[in-house]
Amino acid sequence: MIDRLGLAEFLRRRREALQPEDVGLPRGQRRRTSGLRREEVAALCHMSTDYYSRLERERGPRPSNQMLASIAQGLHLSLDERDHLFRLAGQNPPARGTVNEHISPGLLRVLDRLDDTPAEIVTELGETLRQTPMGVALTGDTTGYTGPARCSGYRWFTDPAVRRFYAPEEHAFLTRMYASGLRELVTLRGPDSRAAYLAGLLLDLSEEFRRVWEDHEIGVRPHHVKRFVHPEVGPLELNCQRLVDPGQAHSLLVYTAVPGSESHEKLRLLSAVGPRALR
Repeated sequence: MIDRLGLAEFLRRRREALQPEDVGLPRGQRRRTSGLRREEVAALCHMSTDYYSRLERERGPRPSNQMLASIAQGLHLSLDERDHLFRLAGQNPPARGTVNEHISPGLLRVLDRLDDTPAEIVTELGETLRQTPMGVALTGDTTGYTGPARCSGYRWFTDPAVRRFYAPEEHAFLTRMYASGLRELVTLRGPDSRAAYLAGLLLDLSEEFRRVWEDHEIGVRPHHVKRFVHPEVGPLELNCQRLVDPGQAHSLLVYTAVPGSESHEKLRLLSAVGPRALR
């Protein structure tokens, strides 16, 4: 059963505890609100202001699991706080573990401060959970895929259009890297894991995947320098730094260029172009 009073008070307290800079929003000179405004939280949670406001006023329908997950992420809740939110709403919290897609508040705070840099948070299967605006400008919005296509390795073997974003001379290496990484995950997570399910799909769908899979290659790690081919600014050589959250098997990938290099200038041009639909 939903605890409307407890839910409303918890949401208010968490909203008031957050400052605009905590979630990547400008503070503004005339701000008087303590913490975030309801409309700001609603936008972060991808819902209407009216819907969110009704929850804080002990009204409205019981939120669905999907809606609660959006609220937990928008309010930058920890896993313990997320589980508490679900219980207040009369729902069972999602299972924890490697398939959990709730991003830790610490990783979100770092991402929120990278608006001028291409960056993304991904799962161990290469599913994009969040991107900066510059990340979208670099590779397109990769958060909107559904089903197996959410996995970057799956797209590599099933969607030829994906490869146009990478230098042709890198394709053979990336093919080996994706197969090697998936094989390691299958061994690590077991035959009933999502990794094993994806491997089974690819064995049925891709002759190229079957060929490299049979090599049993392990330990092919991503290059520190990634070579992209952007449809508007052309070739880019970007350093990729990885910050790993081992508790949730998520990684924050940050792409930077050497100052003064041609790629650095192209990133500045890309910043002016802004996010586009690149799929």
